[in-house]
Amino acid sequence: MEPRLNLFANPVAAKFLRHINSAGKVVSDSGLPAATQELVKIRASQINGCGFCTDMHTKDAAHAGETSVRLNLIAAWREAKVFTDAERAALELTEEGTRLADAAGGVSEEVYANAAKHYDEEQLAALIGLIAVINAYNRLDVIAQTPAGDYEPGMFG
Repeated sequence: MEPRLNLFANPVAAKFLRHINSAGKVVSDSGLPAATQELVKIRASQINGCGFCTDMHTKDAAHAGETSVRLNLIAAWREAKVFTDAERAALELTEEGTRLADAAGGVSEEVYANAAKHYDEEQLAALIGLIAVINAYNRLDVIAQTPAGDYEPGMFG
């Protein structure tokens, strides 16, 4: 499969990606746990059908020590006993934050309050930023049809 547009070779797209990467670095350098960050990136990517991002973040998570059991159960996190309450709250916020058009009013007060029970204000800001950033990456790759499968951990520095 060839992409519609090579986001890495196109000067405008590459410049745009550098700016999104800068926003992503703010999140990755925050106090939001790294494992939670990967879970969020994977779940949003699954929902959005982004093969490139799903490939990248599952491989990055595995490389960082995430178990195959947890990786395999992300899409079914509600029924899985392998996630902490905090991770479950982050995954729920990710789902509602990714599926904004599916519910009038966006993210519910209940879901936000549940996340706020587990994360301080800085971590919540990082979590919200991460959900926004991964959704932007997903949309770029889905629209451009960036192929999945060739990612190797660390290949983007």
